[in-house]
Amino acid sequence: MEALPDHPPRPARRDLPVVLFGAFDRHNLGDLLFPHILTACLPGHAFAYAGLARRDLGAFGGHRVAPLDAVLAEGCAHLVHVGGELLTCSAYQAAVMLLPADAARAAVARYDGSPDAAAWAARQLGTARRIPYVVHKPARAGRVIFNAVGGVDWATLDAAQRAEVSAALGAADWVGVRDHLTHAALAGAGIDAQCCPDPVVMVKECHAERIRARQSQGEVQAVRARTPRGFLACQFSVDFADDRTLAALARGLSDVARHAGLALVFFRAGAAFWHDDLGLYEKLRRQLRGVPGHLFRSLDIWDICALIASSRGVVCSSLHGRIVATAWGLPRVSLRPPQIGVRPDKVAAYAATWEPASIPHSVDVADLAPALIQALALPRAPLEETARRLTARYRECLAQWRPLVEHNHG
Repeated sequence: MEALPDHPPRPARRDLPVVLFGAFDRHNLGDLLFPHILTACLPGHAFAYAGLARRDLGAFGGHRVAPLDAVLAEGCAHLVHVGGELLTCSAYQAAVMLLPADAARAAVARYDGSPDAAAWAARQLGTARRIPYVVHKPARAGRVIFNAVGGVDWATLDAAQRAEVSAALGAADWVGVRDHLTHAALAGAGIDAQCCPDPVVMVKECHAERIRARQSQGEVQAVRARTPRGFLACQFSVDFADDRTLAALARGLSDVARHAGLALVFFRAGAAFWHDDLGLYEKLRRQLRGVPGHLFRSLDIWDICALIASSRGVVCSSLHGRIVATAWGLPRVSLRPPQIGVRPDKVAAYAATWEPASIPHSVDVADLAPALIQALALPRAPLEETARRLTARYRECLAQWRPLVEHNHG
């Protein structure tokens, strides 16, 4: 990585923003939280919010996002990749997830497995980058930071994709990765990186007041009123859509809910294509055995955080559902997608990197009930200690790279 210059930085150009870049141009809890966390962690800066497409996610608590090339054309002090599984998200995957559901289904039917997929994605996104959320240092930018990014599927990249990402990381000024698998993969490629927790570990520290306010209003308040004995916040993606898996989920959740005397509340952590589907929740809810199940319809990220913070524990396939629960010191169990096979699981990799073995990590659906009962029986002290340790580690990493962006590029 590039060394710090020996000469003093040029005078600050306060008219140039720090560009926060990531996949917050589509609905996903973690991606939409990242720029809020970074904005709070970098006070005193002007910011521009960049993705691959022009979007306004304000209705969901997100940002107005502009395409990166348009933002860079206006001038850039520094560029921060805000986080997420950016290192292995292909152009085809990114292009599909940016489409409305019907268009996405049509694109998958036409291009999945097709040799034309890459060319179609390049046309859709307006960039030739094979891994489009990874950017080599732009000519007019100051520092380039990779903030706790992930890439557990590094082994699945082809040679050209790996070369592209390696070149961008090699030219960056600071690289942080959020799990041991990504760290080992990059080390094997000769890339120096720090291991840094996901920035959402800071959500309580940065936005507790905002989230607590949401707990006493709107749909979150209504859920709390309907569940006076408490509830489990539950989420799973479309990866769990087959009938056998849904039936096993219904059995496991029903057993635990009866055992703990809790209701079940189903929320979506992402509404982008390949994420979560309310219809699946409706289907599962009809299979519950004598326990109340409620649908939480809000997609506002602050409502989702408030729901998790109000719960007695979290069951989810979403990594950031787990991390929000971690920040609040709550019991949590992550669901392992049934079709993942021997491929690495980013949630399991993250939990194994940062959480003690006494806290259940990722489990198969068949093992959900015992793992969740174990999690709910944990004393609060080790859960809260894990939250403190991760926020402290994130602050240490932030202290390494924040000085690099304290002065704008003149």
